[in-house]
Amino acid sequence: MVLPATGAMAPQERPADIARAREIWRRANERVAEFPRGHVDLLRWEANNPGDAAPVADGNSARPEALDVAQALRMSLRQRPDLFTHADMNALATGAVRVAYARHVRDVQRAWVDAVSARQSWRHASDIWDATRTGSELGQRMVVAGNWSQARLMREQLLEASAWQASVNAQATALAAQERLAQLLGLWDAQAVAQLGERLPAGLPAVPPRAVPGEGLSESSLEAAVLRADPLLAQQRIEAQRELAAVSSARRQTWNAAVDAALAAMPDPSATPTPPHIGDLSLLRDHPLERATRAEARLLRAASERRSMARQAWAQLQARHASAVHAQNVVAQLQAALEQETLLRYNGMLQSSWELLASARERMQSLDAALQARRDYWRAQTDWQALLAGADYTGPDSLSNAGTGASAMPAGH
Repeated sequence: MVLPATGAMAPQERPADIARAREIWRRANERVAEFPRGHVDLLRWEANNPGDAAPVADGNSARPEALDVAQALRMSLRQRPDLFTHADMNALATGAVRVAYARHVRDVQRAWVDAVSARQSWRHASDIWDATRTGSELGQRMVVAGNWSQARLMREQLLEASAWQASVNAQATALAAQERLAQLLGLWDAQAVAQLGERLPAGLPAVPPRAVPGEGLSESSLEAAVLRADPLLAQQRIEAQRELAAVSSARRQTWNAAVDAALAAMPDPSATPTPPHIGDLSLLRDHPLERATRAEARLLRAASERRSMARQAWAQLQARHASAVHAQNVVAQLQAALEQETLLRYNGMLQSSWELLASARERMQSLDAALQARRDYWRAQTDWQALLAGADYTGPDSLSNAGTGASAMPAGH
């Protein structure tokens, strides 16, 4: 892990007398005046024309093969022979493998989404740090020229220090997400793990225009589709039907009447927490009836849980989709338009270089917020697909803040 340079402040030229101060001020302003957009173009020119030429990268070096979700899943399955179905498996064992496979697919897809988004967020944090570093360097020159106080420079340096910390945190998050994906893929070689980041795409896929439940599904049929997808629930249904068939309908009606009477005789739960009581020993000693009622109760509880999972997962998918579309089409576009307006005002000398840099930082933060919203959508989509394949829904993640982003920084001047 190579950390970015902390950007320690370079020694500043101090004037010895008033004549020297005027000379420094005149030289600095003449230098800035050589460029159409002043301070920003000056720093950009200096960055592109260093004293020592940087080594040129070898253009013939081969780039590692890109890694998409499907390829990541195939790689991970080489290390999971327990997720393969066999010809001699019974229905119960096959159903268990199907559920485990759906969970594994969900884990791999989420890890891939997290790794891609974390690397992109790291790039956003690095760009924000670069903008604050530019403002800090300009501030040092302004102090040397006598146009700024040390207090104002220190505010710019605090912004740079905070942005550096955010960049380091984003780098650590990206590396942790990459390691999580490498574990699922079964990568053990350090060099292969290091190259994993280069194999990931530059960004997540675009959010579709509409959130759809799936091919051939509608909102009215979601719960039924989730029920049918659970192979273990199907086994529970078969078991309950077999046990219920062994009990007469009259016997079941007698049991239901006893349950209703016990519930009606319950004391107030707030006063005395006493469970309901059934005193008919003939019912309690009827073992086929007991097995049938327990099997039916387990089936109904499981079906209720699956239906609730379907409603929750679908609601989360719709919410995450709406949030991602809003962040991408509204917030990010407004922030980009605001930056263009700030640039126009800067070119008209109506705003300073630091206001232009602050606008650039805000745009990068809104881009990162849109990225986090897109990541949340694809995670929700992964959860929904896993639920349709028979896995459980564990609940929603915490919503990303669509107004600040993961690498939020103070806006500055």
